Amino acid sequence: MAGSRNKGNPGIMGWIDDRFPATAMWEDHLSKYYAPKNFNFWYFFGSLALLVLVNQLLTGIWLTMSYNPSAEGAFASIEYIMRDVEYGWLLRYMHSTGASAFFVVVYLHMLRGMMYGSYRKPRELVWLFGMTIYLALMAEAFMGYLLPWGQMSYWGAQVIVSLFQAVPFVGPDLAEWIRGDYLISGITLNRFFSLHVVALPIVLLALVVLHIIALHEVGSNNPDGIEIKENKDENGVPLDGIPFHPYYSVKDIVGVVVFLFVFCAVVFFVPEGGGYLIEAPNFEPANPLKTPDHIAPVWYFTPFYAMLRAIPPLFGSQFPGVVVMGGAIAILFVLPWLDRSPVKSIRYKGMISKVMLVIFCISFVILGYLGVVASSPERTIMAQICTALYFLYFFAMPFYTKMESTKPVPERVTG
Repeated sequence: MAGSRNKGNPGIMGWIDDRFPATAMWEDHLSKYYAPKNFNFWYFFGSLALLVLVNQLLTGIWLTMSYNPSAEGAFASIEYIMRDVEYGWLLRYMHSTGASAFFVVVYLHMLRGMMYGSYRKPRELVWLFGMTIYLALMAEAFMGYLLPWGQMSYWGAQVIVSLFQAVPFVGPDLAEWIRGDYLISGITLNRFFSLHVVALPIVLLALVVLHIIALHEVGSNNPDGIEIKENKDENGVPLDGIPFHPYYSVKDIVGVVVFLFVFCAVVFFVPEGGGYLIEAPNFEPANPLKTPDHIAPVWYFTPFYAMLRAIPPLFGSQFPGVVVMGGAIAILFVLPWLDRSPVKSIRYKGMISKVMLVIFCISFVILGYLGVVASSPERTIMAQICTALYFLYFFAMPFYTKMESTKPVPERVTG
């Protein structure tokens, strides 16, 4: 019992432990949580995602203090933050760069899970919590994207919200309900602001806690896909495990330092990211009467936007494209039940699994690029091919993972 472990501690910690399981939580999740000893580069991104989340929460709180969530004052308040608030420009760029950094580390974190089978039994719930975090993160980013009230913010939100009109029967009413008005207006801005700074951060924090608790209940996966809990010494300690603290907590500091070098280089030297992090039209106030030459979402949404554009309308409705775009995200949730391979890690899977994962990643990157640039017949064909390859990875997985030959998995981790 956690309470019995806390009894007898002297001083202030003993007083706290008698009333709150502080020491037990420290031991369960850090000092006596045994992680596989063969973690590699790919295992930095979970802790980096947590770091970026903290950055977004703290900078967001400070930005909220000077932000005016109204159609009349939103853009001017951003300019006020950038020009008159002490270090306001730094807070704004840390927040905008942090949004992109969040998706970079989350995408790499998801890729690691797909490479090493971290979604397989007994970690299905860990994966589902992680995917729900990803979904909430997309909603959080979309809501925040409207808040600068620039040209691309306004028209990007206009296009995305209008997609809900394609839903049969309830589409127009659904889009109107999301906007809170007939068009994107100050009501929409205030609604998105409330969700962005209150509701969705609470949901994200709750999901992160559930994700970590579920992970620590079943234990961390490793590049070999071996369950270290199956090999323990006489004290019940995994033979191939080491305490997360101090070994991996110190190791993660290295990743944090390298990440901060790159992050600060972007913040101080290229905060607009060449127009990919903050688009040029967003430095103009929103104008409902002037449409930008090319409307596209931020880069982390563009793979799905490219899928949407790749699907031809049906009877004048964009609903098929909306279904494909939504399906591209939804299918990730069922990944644990599509993989039928007897092994977890890509190290021991057959060549087909390796080739399919590479094709999947290349297709996703190409779709991301195609979603940024203007559409053309050639690019539409390329987007259709990449969309087909994206879904082929999942739909064919039950077959190629079951039929391919695999390598024998060692009994102990290989380092």
